Formats: sequence, structure tokens, C-alpha cells
Amino acid sequence: MNFKEISEQIAQKLQTIHKFWDGKESILEMKEAGYPHWKQMEWIGFYFQFICEKNLRCFMDIPGPKYGNVQFDAFKHIPWDFKAHAMNTSSHQIIVNDSEATANGIRQYNAVGLILALGKVQYNDEDRKFQAWHESIKGKISEYTIHRIKRGAWSRIRKVSFELKQIAFIKIRDETLIKCGAFQQDFRNANGSPRRSKVLLDLEKIDEELEYCIEF
Repeated sequence: MNFKEISEQIAQKLQTIHKFWDGKESILEMKEAGYPHWKQMEWIGFYFQFICEKNLRCFMDIPGPKYGNVQFDAFKHIPWDFKAHAMNTSSHQIIVNDSEATANGIRQYNAVGLILALGKVQYNDEDRKFQAWHESIKGKISEYTIHRIKRGAWSRIRKVSFELKQIAFIKIRDETLIKCGAFQQDFRNANGSPRRSKVLLDLEKIDEELEYCIEF
């Protein structure tokens, strides 16, 4: 079975998911299901992962293979990751998985796959009501927020909704890694240890890798 055939089968199981994701409703849905990432500020990516796990669990192995401390989201003939990205931004770049883990997955299976949800994000949280609501249901201020306040850093405006437009199936091979960059390369953590680099995909450079797409 080739990549496109697998993608078509996965797409059939995602075809009926709802296309408008309200932030509050999505977070509460994850919370009520006991999903561990419902507290995360970047809820859209985790909600798509939640949807994929719920709809694909009987078709794919979830989670996928692990390389060191890095685990792929799923496995079906090759390792797969689930990601979401806003179309209405100036950036065409997507931070994917750990560079070394991705290279190891390609080495073992000849490719890794990316299932990418693309849509329009609404922010509209200038009054911080959504942020305040999210913090209130967490029960306490997160460690991230505590450290941000200590650093005197700005609090980012939250995304309040996401309108799904496309789900793209992208095949990542050695050739892809060669023409794409890396994120966090030469970066260091607060304790001085080096951060692991991640694959940085540029959507404008990967036409050959886009194997299949469904529209909403």
C-alpha cells in the first residue's frame, strides 16, 4: 500500500469531523474526556490531535514508535504526526517533530507522514476574557505563566476559534529534510543545556511532498 492509498483511507475517517472549533467548547470537550493536554494554551493543535486519536484509534497504532524520548503520534505502515496550522498568518513555516527522531523514522521506514489541519484562526481576545476563563478552569496559574511573569514577558493573545479548511497529507523523506530548515538549532534551555532541533517545513517549498488533501 502506497502513501496516497493510506492517506485516502485516513481521510475517509476524518471527512465527517466538524469544521468550526470554538475554543471554550473544544477545551471543555478535552477536559471532560480526561485528555491530558486540555490545559495547554495552544489548544488548537492539541484538539486536532485529540480528534485524530478518537477517530483513528481503530485504524492506526496510537501512539506511534518512539526514538529516544521522542514519540510519534501514530503508526500505519510509517510513523505519523498530527499538526494544525493557521492559514491566515504571514508564516508558511511549520515546526514539526524532533530532527533526529524524524531522521531515524525515515531511516527505518523510508518516510514519515504528517497529517496537517489548515484553517482560519480568530483571536479576538484583546480583553483577555478567554484567557481569564481558561486560567479559571485550570484551578491555578500554570508554571509557564509563573515563569513568564517572572521574566516580565508579554502574555500572548489567545486563539478563540479555528475554522477548518483543509487536511493535508505530507510525505517527509530525506530529500525533504535537505531542502527544509531546522528550528531551535543552536538554542539553549534556561539551564544552559542545548535544545533539540526540530524539522521546520516551509509550505511553499513542499509541493512534491503534498500527496493528498481534503477540503472542507
